[in-house]
This record gives sequence, C-alpha cells and structure tokens, in this order.
Amino acid sequence: MGMLGSIPQKQAQVLMLGLNGSGKTTLLYKLKYNESVVTVPTVGFNVESLETHGSGPGLTVWDVGGQKKMRPHWKNHVQDTAGLMFVMDSRDEERLDEARKELHRVLRYNSLRGVPLVILANKQDLPGALSPEALCLKLGLKGACDGRAWFIQPCSGTTGMGLEDGFRRMVYLMKTPLKRTQEDIGVKMRSRGFSFTAVKRALLCGS
Repeated sequence: MGMLGSIPQKQAQVLMLGLNGSGKTTLLYKLKYNESVVTVPTVGFNVESLETHGSGPGLTVWDVGGQKKMRPHWKNHVQDTAGLMFVMDSRDEERLDEARKELHRVLRYNSLRGVPLVILANKQDLPGALSPEALCLKLGLKGACDGRAWFIQPCSGTTGMGLEDGFRRMVYLMKTPLKRTQEDIGVKMRSRGFSFTAVKRALLCGS
C-alpha cells in the first residue's frame, strides 16, 4: 500500500468478513508482507495496520473468522467501522447462496448503515472463477446496497493481483460522498468512449 516513513496517519477501521475458506487471511498477509502464507481457519480474528499513500487514512483491518460458529459474533466487531470488505471465493458456486445470505444479513446491521462496501472477488487466477459482473447479479447487490457506496474488485490472494486496487478503492469510498463516487465513475467511463448503456450498467454493479 506504500509506506510513509515516520509521518503519523489517522487510522480508519476496516472490517473484513467472508465465509471460511474465502481467502481473507491469505490476501491480507499477501498485501501486508507480499508473501504467500499457509493459513489455518481463523478462530477469533487477526488485526493488521496498513499505511497508504497521499492524504488517505491508514487502515486498521480486522479479519474476523468466517466459520458458522463465528458469524453470530460478527456484530460484536462493527463498532467504529469506517469500511466493510467482504471476501468472496469466486469459484465456490456451491456456497454462493450462503455467502449472499450472510452478506445481506451484515448489511442490515444498523451500525453499518451507509458504510462503504468493497467486495473482493478472490481467486480470479483460477479457472472457473465467476466474473465480478456475474457476482454482482448473483449476490443481488443492486437492492442490498441501495444508499451505500460499493465496488467489486477482482483479485487473487495468491498472486496479489488487484489487492492494492481494492484497498485503494476502499480509501476512496470512505473519503468521497456517494453521489460523487457515481459521478466520477460515469465521467471516467465516458471519457474512455463507453456508451451510456455501459456506464449505467457499471453504476448498477459498482464497478
């Protein structure tokens, strides 16, 4: 994410959730240390601090275990959360409905109302991974994220592809009002020659 030496940064808390096996811990340590580590299921949580370039806040990332017995305790970690990241195993279609239900449940927490969401579509380096567009539709994000800034970032916790982009997008969403994020996406796409239909579809799918 970039280091800022001894310059102090304001820290923003980011909550990272997802089903067990989605790759949360793997991608966090790949981003933090640029190393592929062998992980075991997280019982409890991991906490890591990430520094960012520019005027954005540093991030304190809470990686909370995703086993069924842990999910009722997710609500205990939402206080003071400035951003929500939900990690998806893009290949695991068998548990896609389970992931959708858990994500929608979390988005209904009063403490997370209006908090920006970045979905990390993990394992994109593997064959058979669903595209961000397909995940957008299957997760029902248009309705679930009404009134919330959000984005789907394709990534790989193994190769590191897309991880920095995903966390930079989180910083951007935390700093930028919802209406401005939509305007920025539209302006950027139109400047690159995308049609009105393509721009509209991107705004509906947060990418």
